[in-house]
Amino acid sequence: MTDDTDRHAMKMAKKKAARDKIMATKTGEKGLIIVHTGKGKGKSSAAFGMIFRCIAHDMRCGVVQFIKGGMSTGERDLILSKFSDICEFHTMGEGFTWETQDKTRDTEMAQAAWRKAQELIRDPENRMVLLDEINIAIRYGYVDINDVVEFLTTEKPEMTHVVLTGRNAAPELIEIADLVTEMELVKHPFRSGIKAQIGVEY
Repeated sequence: MTDDTDRHAMKMAKKKAARDKIMATKTGEKGLIIVHTGKGKGKSSAAFGMIFRCIAHDMRCGVVQFIKGGMSTGERDLILSKFSDICEFHTMGEGFTWETQDKTRDTEMAQAAWRKAQELIRDPENRMVLLDEINIAIRYGYVDINDVVEFLTTEKPEMTHVVLTGRNAAPELIEIADLVTEMELVKHPFRSGIKAQIGVEY
């Protein structure tokens, strides 16, 4: 081997030993509270990636969509047509708030979605529950952040993962979360006049 190859092998061996030592201390398991927020694209997409992982492992799961309305999306159509036996899917919103322009109706729908979310989370058979765009419902006051925090901290089963998506996650939610990812917007095709496209946005 060359000197560069030898040095690289030694460096990687040290890195592996250090990594193995760290990993040996990570033995706990628990149901996580996971928050995807920020202005960047990909919050719901990443969350659905985890839902499909659960499905692949034959783990029961559920999805409640708080804002998005009846528009057909790839993830919803696939789950309803192929995996409804293992993943409950509930689209409870009627579209984005600037489209409905009816706060009373939006609040009623968000409250119904929150009740359905609580039902799914309380069921210990569900290993993961995705609350898609709940952060928006909280921000507009459709769902009380204090109710969400209290429920997640006192009633969520020990091994159930709950994923909450949407911009502007409340500080109270971030405080109790185990994992928080903020999607940062660097570039977006919408700013260049490109509309939402099938396979990318829905």
